[in-house]
Amino acid sequence: MSEKKEQKEQQQKYMKFSEIITFGIGLFGVALLTGWMPDYTATFFADFAFKGKGFDTAVMSNAISTVFLVAGFVGAVCELVIGYLVDRTRTKFGKVKPWVGFGAVPLAIIAMLVFVSPNVKSQTLAIIWMFVVYSLYTAVCTAVESPANCFGSLSSPNPSERSTAISIASFLRSVGQSGGMVVIMVVGIIMKAVMGQQQFKNAEGQGLDLVISTAICALGLILFVMIFFVNNKERVPFTQEKVSIKDSLKVVFGNKNLLMVSLTKLCGFGRGVYGTVSLYIAIYLLGSKDLKLALLLPMGIGTAVGTLLVNFVLKKFSTKKTYIMFCIYGATSLAILYLVSSAIGFNKTLIVPFLVINFFCGIQHGNTNTTPNIMIADCVDEIEYKTGKRQDGIAYAGYGLFSKIASAFTKGLGPWLLYTWSKYQISTDPNVAYAQQSDSTLNRLLMIYTIIPAVFVVFQAIPIFFYDNVGKKKETITKALEEKRAFANAEAAAQAQLEAEAAEIAEAE
Repeated sequence: MSEKKEQKEQQQKYMKFSEIITFGIGLFGVALLTGWMPDYTATFFADFAFKGKGFDTAVMSNAISTVFLVAGFVGAVCELVIGYLVDRTRTKFGKVKPWVGFGAVPLAIIAMLVFVSPNVKSQTLAIIWMFVVYSLYTAVCTAVESPANCFGSLSSPNPSERSTAISIASFLRSVGQSGGMVVIMVVGIIMKAVMGQQQFKNAEGQGLDLVISTAICALGLILFVMIFFVNNKERVPFTQEKVSIKDSLKVVFGNKNLLMVSLTKLCGFGRGVYGTVSLYIAIYLLGSKDLKLALLLPMGIGTAVGTLLVNFVLKKFSTKKTYIMFCIYGATSLAILYLVSSAIGFNKTLIVPFLVINFFCGIQHGNTNTTPNIMIADCVDEIEYKTGKRQDGIAYAGYGLFSKIASAFTKGLGPWLLYTWSKYQISTDPNVAYAQQSDSTLNRLLMIYTIIPAVFVVFQAIPIFFYDNVGKKKETITKALEEKRAFANAEAAAQAQLEAEAAEIAEAE
């Protein structure tokens, strides 16, 4: 095959532009609900669900940490199960789309149930309810979110086009992660206008605004996922071989490059603890829960900009170099945010520089939202090249497994840092949502938002130093798979021609 022909094949486009957009819209819809659920679930359980019941706050705080830890491990197990089932799924819609399309409604219903607390007098029953409902939400969320992330690997056999689609979809997903906070802000404004200041304050004290916002985001999930489901196709053919559980586990733990990408989540699990305190940073540093959007919107915009920037950087550098460079940048920006905030102090003067630097901190998230997904798609190619079996589902599930374990540690560590280490005081007044905090507590909240994540951002880069699916190796794999698929298509066409000729002969006789 000539070099010119090879380049032409590598440049071939498979996806319509509308498909790239609707792929992103689908991820936007999923993130609109799942992006903010863990953080607001934590505050709902702690501050609203059982307010006025007289429960022991220390016991409840420890229980909340354990709820998220257990739910994380439930999600980790579900990742492997769902990934295994995805690779065995054979439908006219493909192997990923059915999970996303048909799972949206159950996910929306379960998400609503999380914010409907039972009227119980027993603290034990209350804790059991938290364990059951959030573990159930985590399991159903995995059945939708993991296959949705996996779709990028199947969207196109062209690595360049695939990377672009994943980058744009990741950009829209990052926007969706902030979308839920916009919904909460708008719901609060409307409720205040309709109910009046005092009635809204009472309703807010019971978490009613969270319930209404969840319902709106759940409807958005269904709508946007359906747009994706109708317009998008899976274009990379799945292999027909049956894959055993043993083979699936070998993919997760036996492919070095996939394992290194997955280990970034485990090594960097503490970087996500900032989300646990973001609501409280808004309340105590910016002055209002509604200003969480003002806090995270610059970070969200930074994430979106970072996603686009990653796509540009990837045209100049390999995925390996891109990932490491962004990690160094991310840790530095978080350290600067802490130093500037500490120097200014907790007063109104801090707000503007905090939000500006917060934007630059958000840029690093564009890397962690995008580059690993591109790397995993490359690892799927490597696995197919070595084994002859394409296992997108279990490859992304392997990454998801480590993500869920990391999330379990994050959601266990975050509430512990917030409610125990920082000595955060929970409000016991039914009509007051949040209690006053000491300066020591506020400083520790700032550390949870900046310094602690910065350390883990450095840790998450370490495994990528051992990743080698780049350069010549990646080019060789891409070329080999193209030739394999071209040969398979030619064989299929020849077989179809023989069958057609045989049918003509039989008809003539």
